[in-house]
Amino acid sequence: MTPAIELGLDTFGDVTGTADGGLTPHPQVVRDVIEQGVLADRVGLDFFGVGEHHREDFAVSAPEVVLAAIAARTERIRLGSAVTVLSSDDPVRVYQRFATVDAISNGRAEVILGRGSFTESFPLFGFDLTQYEQLFEEKLDLFAALRSEEAVTWQGTLRPSLNDKRVFPTTERGALPTWIGVGGSPESVVRAARYGLPLMLAIIGGEPVRFAPYVDLYHRALTQLGMPDLPVGVHSPGYIAETDEQARDEVWPHHKAMMDRIGAERGWPPLSRDRFEAEAGPDGALYVGSPETVAAKIIRTVRALGVARFDLKYSVGTLAHDKLLRTIELYGTEVAPRVREAIAAD
Repeated sequence: MTPAIELGLDTFGDVTGTADGGLTPHPQVVRDVIEQGVLADRVGLDFFGVGEHHREDFAVSAPEVVLAAIAARTERIRLGSAVTVLSSDDPVRVYQRFATVDAISNGRAEVILGRGSFTESFPLFGFDLTQYEQLFEEKLDLFAALRSEEAVTWQGTLRPSLNDKRVFPTTERGALPTWIGVGGSPESVVRAARYGLPLMLAIIGGEPVRFAPYVDLYHRALTQLGMPDLPVGVHSPGYIAETDEQARDEVWPHHKAMMDRIGAERGWPPLSRDRFEAEAGPDGALYVGSPETVAAKIIRTVRALGVARFDLKYSVGTLAHDKLLRTIELYGTEVAPRVREAIAAD
């Protein structure tokens, strides 16, 4: 039976801090992410997602390799990307890699495809940023065709064509579960519906309720296209500690440093404490606080948007590995039971 709400975790493999004020080396961060995924399985969560980045402050550039290591040490949790930057990758190779993770995990793999909010992968792999939209649209079209796991004949303009080719390995289910990650563009919402793929909304700022029109648009588009109803999920950042004050004080300097670093690249003003407090408040997109506070906020979001899954992006800049483990433990043992009970009773 499908649960009323699925609860997951996402990480970008943020480079964490050390006790002496330094930074954890990339190899250790990768090993720590594996331990975090193992713990997520142990505390009964539904999904563990690993994002793809190609920059110094994130240690994971090959999520499927990390997921394979987690798959070999876990039993029930589903494993996927958050997200895979399909625009700068090859759809055939992406399908092959995640189908391999699916085999290792005994059918627990899935992929969330996106355009990526960071663009470092485009020059790294020789893609033209002026073709940002076209690259994603064309490669998604091929990936959708590959999901049949039958012989595919396909023609595009930016990638060599396929003529009656199959892709291996195949999955035991006959298709790899695939979501489309969307940041809030109506065109992207409709595109997900057009391909008959579940929608994952990245809500990282402002009031989550403002995304209700996108959820409605998605369901209306599915209906108009003659597609079956499909799930919608939410990905949002957060951090959990024993009390609201502890959680906010512990995460604030790391969240600010991360946002200011990225903001300097994008022309954003420095993050103020008042703005942080507003986002961490009842109507913001930061799920920061005690288990009771975070659970109540997730419940409000799930009810307001009618979503089937909520993924907490729990890694926050240089916040230390032991703090992340504690957040995972609290999320699985205290937040998740509260949320599941409340949503099941609706």
